Amino acid sequence: MEAKPGSESKMQKFDICVKGIPSLPEGTHGMVQVVELPPGDPGPEPHRHSGPLFGYMLEGEMLFELEGGKPYAIKAGEGFWEPADVVHYRASNLRDDITSRFVVFMLCAPGVPMTTFLDEAEIAERSRFRYPNVEIEEYSRRMPPVPSS
Repeated sequence: MEAKPGSESKMQKFDICVKGIPSLPEGTHGMVQVVELPPGDPGPEPHRHSGPLFGYMLEGEMLFELEGGKPYAIKAGEGFWEPADVVHYRASNLRDDITSRFVVFMLCAPGVPMTTFLDEAEIAERSRFRYPNVEIEEYSRRMPPVPSS
């Protein structure tokens, strides 16, 4: 949304996170939540969402880890996103002195829970996809070097 040309408004807008969304099936619904992580809170257990999630860090700092990606810090004023059905391993408060807060907008597939937590068996089964992938790194160290052509 822009201010009408010639108006007295000094409104500004800033894009935080822009991602393409595939066509959505009928019955898809959206949800906006404010999430608060108390000081030093480890965050939720590993889970996935049935639709994409867009977030904006309001206060504090959290450690964020998606399957296959390197964990990284998200600070107040930064945006983030999670693709649908990707395992989310960490959203922990990196601050032990303040509550970290963020707002999320999620799209939910019809007839599917918004959030599904992984059981211990699935966490163990998927461990090879976490960063760093120790199994692959150890395997690579044992392999002989590839001769150059």
